[in-house]
This record gives sequence, structure tokens and C-alpha cells, in this order.
Amino acid sequence: MPMTKSAGGPQGAVDLKLDLKSSYESAKKLQDKDSGFLDGSPSESPDSETTKGITAFQTLVHLVKGNIGTGILGLPLATKNAGILMGPLSLLAMGFISCHCMHILVRCAQRFCHRLNKPFMDYGDTVMHGLEGSPSTWLRKHAHWGRRMVSFFLIVTQMGFCCVYIVFLADNLKQVVEAVNSTTNNCHYNGTVILTPTVDSRLYMLAFLPLLVLIVLIRNLRVLTIFSLLANITMLVSLIIIAQSIIQEIPDPSHLPLVANWKTYSLFFGTAVFSFESIGVVLPLENKMKDARRFPVILSLGMSIVTALYISIGTLGYLRFGNDIKASITLNLPNCWLYQSVKILYIIGILCTYALQFYVPAEIIIPFATSQVSKRWALPLDLIIRFAMVSLTCILAILIPRLDLVLSLVGSLSGSALALIIPPLLEITTYYSEGMSPITIIKDALISILGFVGFVMGTYQALDELIQSEDPLTFSNSTIFIQ
Repeated sequence: MPMTKSAGGPQGAVDLKLDLKSSYESAKKLQDKDSGFLDGSPSESPDSETTKGITAFQTLVHLVKGNIGTGILGLPLATKNAGILMGPLSLLAMGFISCHCMHILVRCAQRFCHRLNKPFMDYGDTVMHGLEGSPSTWLRKHAHWGRRMVSFFLIVTQMGFCCVYIVFLADNLKQVVEAVNSTTNNCHYNGTVILTPTVDSRLYMLAFLPLLVLIVLIRNLRVLTIFSLLANITMLVSLIIIAQSIIQEIPDPSHLPLVANWKTYSLFFGTAVFSFESIGVVLPLENKMKDARRFPVILSLGMSIVTALYISIGTLGYLRFGNDIKASITLNLPNCWLYQSVKILYIIGILCTYALQFYVPAEIIIPFATSQVSKRWALPLDLIIRFAMVSLTCILAILIPRLDLVLSLVGSLSGSALALIIPPLLEITTYYSEGMSPITIIKDALISILGFVGFVMGTYQALDELIQSEDPLTFSNSTIFIQ
């Protein structure tokens, strides 16, 4: 792309723009302000970042960091849902396809930047211009719906992340509190853990609500970047401790199934797509690079690292804990203070990350809403919407208090559309008029069909699991690991 630079946000923050004048302008301003979301460092001013650009190594770090989140903690259970052989192979295939779709998005955005002489093209605008150039008159006439559709799925994804975070917070805090009286300093103690019963996990979710409301009232980008830096540090330390734990005492894996039931495989699909759902961060990163020509290589390298890490954690976690693996691997960690501290660190990190993920839909929805009222009512409406949005994520988490199902639902509903369905179709609409080989068209069609099948089956199976449960609302993800 042309070398004019602008910044991006976490997991595609800057791509979220409705086809409404006020919120569109607000999002454009965000492109120049929130580079700190990606690097987690508030030390440099946005103007300095915009002028200098970022190096290839910095881009690689941002790309890897943009992919690593709570999804990685659910991959051992996802591997169980696919099988000890099918799981790693499927993660490898998913990583390859996701990376390919990211390359497609970058190529299409570059094509429209050159064609329209624009310095930057986000996900929604790229889809809109792709539809404008399609051979179908109906698609050209309704091209603006392409941007709205992408914006909708991105907002759903961000709100879905927030729901996942609330369930994760409640499950891990509940386990820490219930096991506090039996927690020891000896991580190799082989006794049975006696839990101290506490309140239902849904009450833990409600207890977090006031704190979350206070956190989302922070609207200063520089303050939020401090939260981002804290979240990155705590999660990195936690992942290192988790990794050294699961590589110890791996039992004989011969009793584990190579391929799991096809019904549970659809749950694997949703969780895997959720983990790889970072396509929105690709274009802002490419635009920030000093030498954007090197971005395709960096993208391939970064996604290779992420895929290798996902396969390692997913496979080793399943090998280590077998059929006892929980929705989050943190819930399987031994009952000593070292591993309890991992849960506490992750709780802190997720609390900080919640504010960052919430900032994205809030800064798109709220400016449009406040533009419809007088200045006198703008601030009260702002606060009401923030409270309502946080309450909505909490209510949804309470209704589906199973971390594995929330992960699968978010991945299947919105992640599959953004990461697998839209990019291949975008390539067809962008290049069809210029001539495409039948092989490329068939390839794009197959990827989109795969995404659509995963969308339908993953959503259906997650909802069916919830409905078929005898008492889904009392299901606990926090059954503690018995040593």
C-alpha cells in the first residue's frame, strides 16, 4: 500500500465502522490514535508512531500477540473434541487456511488502494469496494451493506470476547476461593483436594459486574494502553508457567482416541476459529509497517509461530490431563500457590483486556447514539449505553455459563464469517472481472463452503449441547483437578 501510515487496534479494532457518518468519522480518528493497543506501550505519541512506522520485528510481535488470548487455554479441550491425531492435524489445516485468507484480504485491500488512490483500506471498506466491482448488478447496488455486514460481525465478535472473559473470570476465581483452605506450597502433593463450597458461579459473574462497569468508564486511550501492557505481562508469565507444568509427567497416550465423534468435532471447529480470529488486525498492521512489501513474509512467519504454539499447547495439554481436561486448562492446574497465582494473574490480565475489547464496539455505537440527542443529554446517554452493553455481556454469560460453549458459539457465529467465508468471496468479486482461473474459483468456493458448514454445524452443536444438558445453568467448569 502507499506509505502513508495510520495505527490499528487490538484484533481489528479500527475495522469496526458502521455506514453512518458520525461513527464513520469517529472510527477514522481512531486509526490515528490507538496504536498503543497493538504494542501495549504508551511511551510514544501516536504522531511519532504514524510518522516512523514499525519495523518487521515489531510487526511480527504485534501479530503473534494479537492472536494469543483466552482461546489458547481452551485448545486442549478442543483437541479432545477432535481426537489426539485429528486435533493437531485440524489445527495445522486451520492455521494454513486462516493465513491464506489473511493474505487474500491484504491483496484485495492493496488492489483497491492502488485503484482508488487511497492510503488505507480497512476490512469493511475493502468488502464494500469488492461488491462495487462485482459482475452482479444487485451486489453493486447494495455494496454498502458489505461494510455494514463486516462491522456487525466484528462488533458481535468483540462482545463475544467480553462474554467469554466474564465466564473465565467467574470459573477461575470460584476455583481459587473454594480451594484456598487446601492450597499448599508443594506442587507435587498427591492428596485429594477438599473444596470449601461457595456461591454459584453465576453470582461470581454478577459480583464482577460493578468492577467491569467502572473499568469501561475509562475512555482515555493512554490509560487503556497501560491496561494493555499489564495484560500482556500477566498473560505471558502465566503461559510460561502453564507450559512448564504440562510437559511434566505426560502419561501413556495410547488410551486416547485418534479421532473423536463428528458431533464434538463441530465444537472443536468453533473453538479453533475463535483462537485464530484476528483477521481484523492484519490491515492496520500492514499499513503501519515502514516497508509494507515485507508484510506477506511477516504474516506467514507470524501465523506459523501461532499455529505451532496452538498445536503444542492443545496437544500437550490433552496428553497431560486426558479426558479430565476442562474448558480452560488453568482449571486443571495442581492446587499449589504457584499455579493458583497463574489463575490470579490471568484474572488480572482478562480484566484489563475486557476494557480494551469493550472499547471497540463502544466507540462505534456510542458516537452515533449521542449524535441523535442534544449535547445536554450526550453524557447521560453515553453512561447508560456503556452500562447496558456491559450488562448485556454479563447476562449472556449467565445464560451460557459454560466456557467451552461460549468459545464455540462466538467462533462459529462470527469468527467463521470473518475469517473463512468472506475473504474467499471477496477475492472472487475483486478479480473475477479481470479473469480468474477455474482452480482459484473452486478453491475460494471450497473455503467459503467449509466456513459456512462450520458456521451452521458449530452453532447448532453448541446450542444442542446446551439444550440437551439436564441442568445447563448449574454446570460448572471449575471442577478441580484431583492430584
